[in-house]
Amino acid sequence: MNKEKKKIDWMITLVPLAIVVGLSVLFFLIPEQSNAVLSQIRFFFGDTFGIYYLIIGLGVFLVSIFLAMSKYGDIVLGEPGEKPKYSFFSWGCMMFTCGLAADILFYSFSEWVMYATDSHLAELGSVQDWAGVFPLFHWSFIPWGFYLVLAVAFGFMLHVRKRSRQKYSEACRPILGKHTDGLAGRVIDLLAVFALLAGTATTFSVATPLMASVIGEVLHVEISRTIITIVILLVTCFVYTYSLLHGFKGISILAKVCIYMFFGLLAFVLLFSGEIRYIIETGFSSLGKMIQNFFELSTYTDPTRSTLFPQNWTIYYWAYWMVWCVAAPFFIGNISKGRTVRQTVLGGYVFGVGSTLLSFIILGNYSLGLQVNGVMDFVAQYQESGDLYGLIISIVRTIPGAPFVFVLLLLTMVAFYATSFDSIALTASCYSYHRLEDGEKPHRMIQLMWCVLLIVLPIALVFSESSMSNLQSVSIVAAFPIGTVIVIIVASFLKDAKRYMEGAGFDNM
Repeated sequence: MNKEKKKIDWMITLVPLAIVVGLSVLFFLIPEQSNAVLSQIRFFFGDTFGIYYLIIGLGVFLVSIFLAMSKYGDIVLGEPGEKPKYSFFSWGCMMFTCGLAADILFYSFSEWVMYATDSHLAELGSVQDWAGVFPLFHWSFIPWGFYLVLAVAFGFMLHVRKRSRQKYSEACRPILGKHTDGLAGRVIDLLAVFALLAGTATTFSVATPLMASVIGEVLHVEISRTIITIVILLVTCFVYTYSLLHGFKGISILAKVCIYMFFGLLAFVLLFSGEIRYIIETGFSSLGKMIQNFFELSTYTDPTRSTLFPQNWTIYYWAYWMVWCVAAPFFIGNISKGRTVRQTVLGGYVFGVGSTLLSFIILGNYSLGLQVNGVMDFVAQYQESGDLYGLIISIVRTIPGAPFVFVLLLLTMVAFYATSFDSIALTASCYSYHRLEDGEKPHRMIQLMWCVLLIVLPIALVFSESSMSNLQSVSIVAAFPIGTVIVIIVASFLKDAKRYMEGAGFDNM
């Protein structure tokens, strides 16, 4: 352990620790004031600089298409001719579950309801035509474009250039040069770790109360949702810590279990809900409308602020995915060794986007069908109570075999969280080191420290009963500086990859 201490970057480790502890204390002691300040900061970034997030989102997606279709796509993330370490299914399972936590299930059930109550939808048309479109847009090509472009950049850095500094700043070296080892590099790494903690806090805080509600429904108990949520966070922390300490093998096994339960849940709802025709046809129609209007949706800013729809939703989502880009792409790039850039990008879109779309189409359109056919009025329930977690419980109750669905939903959410935070804790652990040679892993005590640290801020946010808007604010604020770093990383990769191709004898571009 003494040797290990010399390898650790104490500044990158201790400064985020101090920030997390400080924020947690504030949210515990003065929750109302903390949430008010957070809301004001969120409005400033989202309203004043909203177009900044939109331009980066669309730009990164277009770069992903360019990489897949150009000669950059022929680059192998490893030695020339090297074969992938994992099968496509194993790779896809780990990629999907590390990139999406249990919030995908929370939003799959409830997101269309939030859009149905938004005045922007009334401007566009009917709930039937548009409520199912925006969930597909906000969770598909641009979000996964963030992941896949950065995964390629990090994979190139790790497996082709063999860099031993597994940090955000190292990916900027082709542009920043010697400044990577100076103040600029230190600032970038601190921003990255803070963004990672913000993304973790947002994700855990959004969906864990649903798990608490499910437990209350299954056990028929009346216990404070906050108390149950904190217990769930601690249990989930134990599960992902145990898995992480068993290395990539443990992560791979947990990812496969998660995928089997996830698709089992989707298949059960699709086949036994009695809404199979409506689910498939509405999903197909929504997908077509999303693709047809993709660029319009990507560039809509609501300049007159008539509804604030992009400020409340699209900008939040792009910021949300930006902060997750600190961990997930590093993990995806790590497990993509032996795959070409083209295989990584297109394979990621097939498995990642495909699985995501299925979740929203099946789980979302089931309840949307009950709404538009007059069987249930979920929109009125949400407008009356404002309780999304209670709304989802009401939706699941209508599914045949609801007790079984509740149990499967709970287990799947735990597995999703555990797998996602395996990748986050592993990435954060790597940040704690000055250098890690190829194949070298962080010490288990460092991994354990990050596993515990990642759970502290979410507990504080849950305890302070932050609103959905304030939980979104955490990501929007943290993503602002990270957006600029993402642009530098993409430019650095294109510059370095072009130099590599010229030296390796690729045809001139």
